[in-house]
Amino acid sequence: QVQLVESGGGLVQPGRSLRLSCVASGSIFKSNAMGWYRQSPGKQRELVATITNIGVTTYATSAKGRFTISRDNAKNTVYLQMNSLKPEDTAVYYCNTWPRPRNTWGQGTLVTVSS
Repeated sequence: QVQLVESGGGLVQPGRSLRLSCVASGSIFKSNAMGWYRQSPGKQRELVATITNIGVTTYATSAKGRFTISRDNAKNTVYLQMNSLKPEDTAVYYCNTWPRPRNTWGQGTLVTVSS
């Protein structure tokens, strides 16, 4: 069973940065593309960024130029570096496999961008 543990969220002012981490258990991490997703209050979960097992990345329009996804296969960890944060980035951030997320999600990590 794959377990996903996200961390690194917090309260930050607009314009600041955060780095999120997600540790995935199980061998499935190494052979799968991973994605960062987020869910804001009252909204559906949305895809933010993806990375294949060989490092090819894609970004949602809202994340392009500000967020960077990366992965360390030796550590079963995927990262999301978020710069120039905006209030609209406020959400709970999750990682999961992509393009087909596993049924079991982690607890997520809350990012709040506010002055």
